[in-house]
Amino acid sequence: MAHALEGIRVVDLSHVLAAPTTTMYLADMGAEVIHIEPPHGDDAREFGPFIGQAEKNRSGYFISLNRNKKGMVLDLKQEKGREVLRELIKVSDIIIENFRPTTMKKMGFDWEDLQKINPRIIYCSICGFGHDSLPEYAERPSYDMVAQAYSGLMSITGPEGGPPCRVGSSVGDIISGTHAAVGILAALHYRERTGRGQHVDISMIDSLFSTLENAVVRYTINGDIPTPLGGIHPSITPFQGYQTKDSWIIAAIGTDQLFAKFCQVIGLEHLKEDPKFKTNPLRTKSRNDLNALLEPVMKTKGTAEWAELFTNAGLPFSPINSVKDICEDAHIAYRKMLVEIDQPIVGKVRISNSAIRLSETPGEVYAPAPVLGQHSEDILRDVLGYSPEKIGQMKEAGVINRTVG
Repeated sequence: MAHALEGIRVVDLSHVLAAPTTTMYLADMGAEVIHIEPPHGDDAREFGPFIGQAEKNRSGYFISLNRNKKGMVLDLKQEKGREVLRELIKVSDIIIENFRPTTMKKMGFDWEDLQKINPRIIYCSICGFGHDSLPEYAERPSYDMVAQAYSGLMSITGPEGGPPCRVGSSVGDIISGTHAAVGILAALHYRERTGRGQHVDISMIDSLFSTLENAVVRYTINGDIPTPLGGIHPSITPFQGYQTKDSWIIAAIGTDQLFAKFCQVIGLEHLKEDPKFKTNPLRTKSRNDLNALLEPVMKTKGTAEWAELFTNAGLPFSPINSVKDICEDAHIAYRKMLVEIDQPIVGKVRISNSAIRLSETPGEVYAPAPVLGQHSEDILRDVLGYSPEKIGQMKEAGVINRTVG
């Protein structure tokens, strides 16, 4: 199958999650991603769950993020290692990293250096506060939870009246990684027109701040300071989870027309004419009064019964699936969102598929994740044209690893 990014080569210096998310997207769409790891490996190799024993090539965390990529071990503390990196940059389209902002400069690979090596290179950096930051933030380390806290996201997440909560997945990393992919693709298009590369400077804080949605304008327009509301929407009602006879169900009643239909389905048709509930702003203002009427009714039927009624009426709803539920879901299976790969050393593993569906060139999982240093020699030989003797010298010097797997 053809891939949209065939012919694009990416030098991937990333580790753990944010930038590896970006390069996962690019690799899924066919880019040749060369994931360069230090001799001890990407830190993500230390994270579970492990398949069997806790060992660098058995991390399910690493495997799920690094499918479709080539793996190379390169010691960038050695000048010979940095020379290999320079040669790879010369023949590549993109370089990406998620170090602290000063790390690349210390190695001789900041944006000015990269432009001299390859004027067409697109350089993407992801860090907590951005490369262009206040001086006191330049060396400040950041993880997903730091970004969630600093961006304001944690202040609006969690139960009403309760402590701030972290979102259940690492959205600070994943959203910044997604923004990086969008920025890279835009930079590639610009380069097609101008021949010039550019620096894509992604801040995890920026990424999460930009997703706060109406929380920002609630403050800038009205001076409101949003607080956690649990599963309730701050300006749409009813738009939340309700306990049923046997579990929970989400009702997302986003318009007055849907509210009228919802009232009819649940047997409270008179509510649509109640002056307190006729419009969405009125319902939101009287949310507690409305829920006092809805909650007892929602408990009279099981989730499956409500699901059938809501489906027949065309109402937006969902059961609250567990991870087990969604992994075994018929529609997820139909969409092929869970795929099986044959991973070296560990065997068959099921991981999530690409969510990017293009009619001609869909994203897909077509290769397993590399074991540590699996393609080091192949890259030196096939991409850079190194002789067997020179590769042997690099191995002896510890610039690359010995072949693994």
